[in-house]
Amino acid sequence: MSYLKNKRKIEIAVISDVHLGTYGCHAKPLLTYLNSIQPKKLILNGDIIDIWQFSKRYFPKSHMKVIKRIMDMASNGVEVIYITGNHDEMLRKFSDTSIGNISIVDKAVIELHGKRAWFFHGDVFDLSIQNAKWLAKLGGYGYDTLILLNRMVNWCLEKLGRERYSLAKRIKNRVKGAVKYISDFENVITDLAIENGYDYVVCGHIHQPKMLIKSNKHGKTQYLNSGDWVENFTALEYQFKRWKLYRYSEDKLSPFFADEDIKEMEMKDLIAAITIVDQKKSK
Repeated sequence: MSYLKNKRKIEIAVISDVHLGTYGCHAKPLLTYLNSIQPKKLILNGDIIDIWQFSKRYFPKSHMKVIKRIMDMASNGVEVIYITGNHDEMLRKFSDTSIGNISIVDKAVIELHGKRAWFFHGDVFDLSIQNAKWLAKLGGYGYDTLILLNRMVNWCLEKLGRERYSLAKRIKNRVKGAVKYISDFENVITDLAIENGYDYVVCGHIHQPKMLIKSNKHGKTQYLNSGDWVENFTALEYQFKRWKLYRYSEDKLSPFFADEDIKEMEMKDLIAAITIVDQKKSK
């Protein structure tokens, strides 16, 4: 298997809210990103596979390629930490399970050059999910429909040579309740991080990529949100003792593949390859 030599070496890459198995997922840009990096740790911070809205009728080959790429990274020495989210909450029954270089957890605390980083998805602080899960799921279907409509709009815009447009992002920015929800979410999380002495708090869930320093009378912490691969196409990267917010729209490379075999694989071959990797890890 041939690998590119010009991958960017980074200590940690964090992605979240990929929602594989839904129309909103943009697997191809994500695959381009994953093929461009060589991290020591890859943290999948929740909602990677959307089990809430999973359908046997829709799981494109590009989505399977993302899973195959992650498995390949693990088999080549990358530590993969899968942190469960609300859309993949079924995996929480396997929390604290490890297979080879892949581990499934609900949260993680990692020491980074003398500082403590707290990783979790963020849904635990979402009252709409904790108190009315059926309503949250209904909202998820509505959001997926909006994203599907948005893809059609963006296809037309691209044909006309115009920039992409996010309907969901515009709605969130215009609705006062949504803006307040995001602000409350950030405040609750950072206050708790400061209380527990965490220097960094890293989450996803709300599809709002952000890096900022939050402080109160007890101290300060750095809030980091990895965003998503539905609207924003973003990730977090840690290297040289600092964090960076990667934005595909600004930092993207020309599309390429880690090897031509993955590019040409049929769906049945992708499934077989993933199964083989999984069997190797379980030995």
